[in-house]
Amino acid sequence: MANTKSLHHKIVIVGGGSAGITVAARLRRAGETDVAVIEPSENHYYQPLWTVVGGGLAKASETVRPEASVMPRGVKWIRDRVASIDPDNNVVHTDAGIPVHYDYLVVCPGIQLDWDRVPGLTEAVGHDGVSSNYAFDLAPRTWDFIQQTRSGTAVFTMPSGPIKCAGAPQKIAYLASDYWRIQGVLDKIHVILVLPGAALFGVPVWAKELEKVVARYGIDVRFQSEMVEIDGAKREVVIADNKEGTKETITYDFLHAVPPQSAPDWLKATPLSDGTPAGFVDINKETMQHVRYPNVFALGDAGNSPNAKTGAAVRKQAPVVVANLKAVMAGRPPEAKYDGYGSCPLVTARNRMLLAEFDYTGNPHPTVPLIDTTKEHYSMWLLKRYGLPALYWYGMLKGIA
Repeated sequence: MANTKSLHHKIVIVGGGSAGITVAARLRRAGETDVAVIEPSENHYYQPLWTVVGGGLAKASETVRPEASVMPRGVKWIRDRVASIDPDNNVVHTDAGIPVHYDYLVVCPGIQLDWDRVPGLTEAVGHDGVSSNYAFDLAPRTWDFIQQTRSGTAVFTMPSGPIKCAGAPQKIAYLASDYWRIQGVLDKIHVILVLPGAALFGVPVWAKELEKVVARYGIDVRFQSEMVEIDGAKREVVIADNKEGTKETITYDFLHAVPPQSAPDWLKATPLSDGTPAGFVDINKETMQHVRYPNVFALGDAGNSPNAKTGAAVRKQAPVVVANLKAVMAGRPPEAKYDGYGSCPLVTARNRMLLAEFDYTGNPHPTVPLIDTTKEHYSMWLLKRYGLPALYWYGMLKGIA
């Protein structure tokens, strides 16, 4: 942690996750010498693999590395939490009471898991059959509970509102169902998938394929529904049908619960927020520049651009942010544009995957040659399990992919 009472850097990046490190690496490669990253965590996580950890096909240890090992050389690491941002005076305040002044700011602190918004969830998760792949320490518990479940009812939930990796709540349902199929117990388990939307996926071509997957496993899908309460002691979850306006209490043997999500509370309280309950940074969805503060940019899960909150989106947003930041620093208008590209690797079995790629138009945006990624493929599973992690650690975080 800095031992001075005040700091100043030309470019300050809030958050040392995938977005922050990628942008920092690209800025260094672009010749910027005064870049600081504010990040409290000692560890850096590759979160997309947590679903696979929860499915018993990877170890949690594969998803974590020391933050120091991914911090780009020449970048100042301020090991502290952000308490607030005052964009009118170009200063970030940290929990340690240190004002960090900036000329330009990149905001990418990630997304907040709001466990407390579902009564009973905080108390229930992590034991007695309740887990969530949305936390590093909980993903291995998911696999434990899946193996322990041999009959009864298994419930997989997804909240309404923006969340990171919107496909993850159903991917674990498919991984678990395939495991139970292999074990010969799937017909003894009532698998319920609770989704807030009216379809399995927002892009029809992949929704149709997922309908086949759901039918193959005999999954009971509850559309336009969400978890609203848990009683962990009784192993009961309350599901609200938002279309019918009714509620149902379901007794579960296993529950994979995904919490509601929003911008960090401190970010919601700043002038950078868009003022909605979710509180994300108010940016131009193409240039990633803040709509009111031209020296501020945001990307990743904390921005309010209407793209899927995925690592693939960050990989496409980062070069746009760097290009436009360099333009603004040179006195030119931002011209680089992000088209909303997002990618959702939809694992449908323990060795098969669909790769959903799309943009702001909602239309397919394929980037993989020669393979129809709207169909299940073993090659796409290998991409998810081995290719994308390598691309992340050795390409994206180095600012070269």
